[in-house]
Amino acid sequence: MNAPPLNPALFHLDEDHLWVMHCSEGPVPRAGMRAVRAFMLKELRPWEVRWEEDFQGLPAAVRAEAAALLGGRAEDLSLSPSTSTGLQVVAQGFPWQLGDEVLAPLGEFPSNAWPWLALQPWGVSFREVSLWEGHRAGSEAWESLPPTHEAEPEDRLIAAMGPRTRLLALSWVRFQDGLKLDLQRLGTACRERGVHFVVDGIQAAGTVPVDLTGLSAFATGGHKGLLTPQGMGFLWTEEAFRPLLSPSGTWLAVEEATNFSRPSTDFHRGWLPDGRALEPGGPNLLQASALLESLRILNGAGVPAIAAHVARLQTRLLEALEDSSWRSEVDRLKALLQADRLGSILAFHHGGLGLEGLNRTLKNGYRHGIFASVREGYLRVAFHGFHTDADADRVAQWLREATGTAS
Repeated sequence: MNAPPLNPALFHLDEDHLWVMHCSEGPVPRAGMRAVRAFMLKELRPWEVRWEEDFQGLPAAVRAEAAALLGGRAEDLSLSPSTSTGLQVVAQGFPWQLGDEVLAPLGEFPSNAWPWLALQPWGVSFREVSLWEGHRAGSEAWESLPPTHEAEPEDRLIAAMGPRTRLLALSWVRFQDGLKLDLQRLGTACRERGVHFVVDGIQAAGTVPVDLTGLSAFATGGHKGLLTPQGMGFLWTEEAFRPLLSPSGTWLAVEEATNFSRPSTDFHRGWLPDGRALEPGGPNLLQASALLESLRILNGAGVPAIAAHVARLQTRLLEALEDSSWRSEVDRLKALLQADRLGSILAFHHGGLGLEGLNRTLKNGYRHGIFASVREGYLRVAFHGFHTDADADRVAQWLREATGTAS
């Protein structure tokens, strides 16, 4: 049996609860809990909170670990409370002109829709593109056909770019159907057309290795694959793109902000050139202490090792379901997996079961201590680096039993 790259003992896992939905909320490692507790004890005695070690050191350490995870530079990282706030920094700070357009795939998670829709009063439009034949969303989401390996979603997005398109915004791994898009191909096409490329990476960060080449910005929250509590993530911005964005306007976004030998009321200062200029203000040190521990654990294991482990578990699960009532979905998902079209989410399309049928399957899983999730016509099973072969086998047994095909 293969050892997982993340030791399950790092987490508060037990046999009664098999959590396969970090695509909704990831478990926090014990080290994160210990770090938060230690910092709260400092807050009880504020004279123990250190200016350089804590106020400045913790955010700097998080930026460094986040940069290591992304393969980027710490100076290009901005700490942010969530994916949404990172995308809002771009949406609200970009120099839009009347008639500009944001292009996006059909059926983006709201975090990557509302920041752009909020620009409509400025004369900026938000246009969605279906990614495959029969692709639906919104009120028709449950009528959508699922993606297959023959689909060419990048072709559709590239063909949809026009003279008004200023920015392409998309999720690297889609939240409902689990499809992974080719960032490098899209980034190249965007650069050739003078279009900025902004990525919502929350469903891939921590489980899929990223290449930032061709991207303008990459935003993620920490509470899914990065395995930290809700309330902190980060935004990466490309060095040439960042000066286009308005700075946050907070007191820490300027030069020598923390040099108190210089009067704080001396406003003759320049904006910082690095990612700190886009941060929302004083750092959330409590959240930073937890995120730092999670990032250290993920970087210690290595995201490539986690991705390979997840793909192996996905293959194991699908092979165990080949002779079950899920066989048509197994064939579709195996083809997507072999084509490198999936992240950590295996999204089983309802195939006519409908909301009632999927929810019935989901509740059956709950009774067996297996916690998965349902979104817009798909039953989602998400493995991470701490899951084991036995976990995959247990999920397979549940899905077979839930549809009356137990062996």
